Amino acid sequence: MTVDVWLPIPPDEIEGLPEGPNYRFWNGAEDFPADPADCAYYVVPYMKPVEVVLRPVPRLSSVQVVQTLSAGVDNVMSGLKYLPPGVRLCNARGVHEASTAELTLTLILASLRGVPDFVRAQDRGEWRGGFRPALADKSVLIVGYGSIGAAIEDRLVPFETARVARVARSARTTARGPVHPLTELPSLLPEADVVVLVTPLTETTRHLVNADFLARMKDGALLVNVGRGPVVDTKALLAELETGRITAALDVTDPEPLPPGHPLWRAPGVLVSPHVGGPTSAFLPRAKRLLVDQLNRFVNREPLRNVILTTSATGPAPDGATDA
Repeated sequence: MTVDVWLPIPPDEIEGLPEGPNYRFWNGAEDFPADPADCAYYVVPYMKPVEVVLRPVPRLSSVQVVQTLSAGVDNVMSGLKYLPPGVRLCNARGVHEASTAELTLTLILASLRGVPDFVRAQDRGEWRGGFRPALADKSVLIVGYGSIGAAIEDRLVPFETARVARVARSARTTARGPVHPLTELPSLLPEADVVVLVTPLTETTRHLVNADFLARMKDGALLVNVGRGPVVDTKALLAELETGRITAALDVTDPEPLPPGHPLWRAPGVLVSPHVGGPTSAFLPRAKRLLVDQLNRFVNREPLRNVILTTSATGPAPDGATDA
């Protein structure tokens, strides 16, 4: 029997899709393109609210694969309980590395060199010079050393940083040096001038950046979050920012979107970007390549890439998840 594949990109705009499945375009519209019970491969609409992407999930009785187009999968985790056993959840490893790493360097450089102050001064017609910190000779700590963390380090290389330290869930060795486990964070934080958060949101990492974490950061350090907002305890961060001891650049926040009047908007030393690490011109070609590769593998019954977990009768079971 022919199966349905739901895509959030019109199928006629994706070259190389394998023949066989019925491709249905659905990007979160009110009406479903077909009966969700016939869907075998569900590609989650990108940058849509959780309640939208989860709406068909309880009816996906025949689904075999749920594919996100985001690096994180936290937006679908609460819906996995509705799925039958054996469903593979895959993320978009390989799609967002370039864009997110670009933004990370943008936020670091803009914060250190005072670009927001320059923009405000330009609006007032003021010429304001002076010395600012450089990225050169700084020590950078990357918390969450997966493919995006590695891409960030790739882009740090030309900037003559003094040191890059890497942290992930567990210790390992890479071509660039050791990756430290999360348990070593307390000893690494006091040495870092820039702390980059690119860890996925899990029960382990929720509020990883708490008052104790922040207190261990050195005076004048910059915290950059391009992972998930709830990795940071917002109340603790605000308390530390108000002292002026550290600064922050946040592409993700908790809550998100950041509502008007929220204290983070006016906290001293903060640069906020509206969760734009992934949605750039680099997204669509990489997303299409991922889908073509995955769907060819699916049709030909070959192993899929980026399998984060497989559902079971007792709930989701980890299946080779990696740090992000």
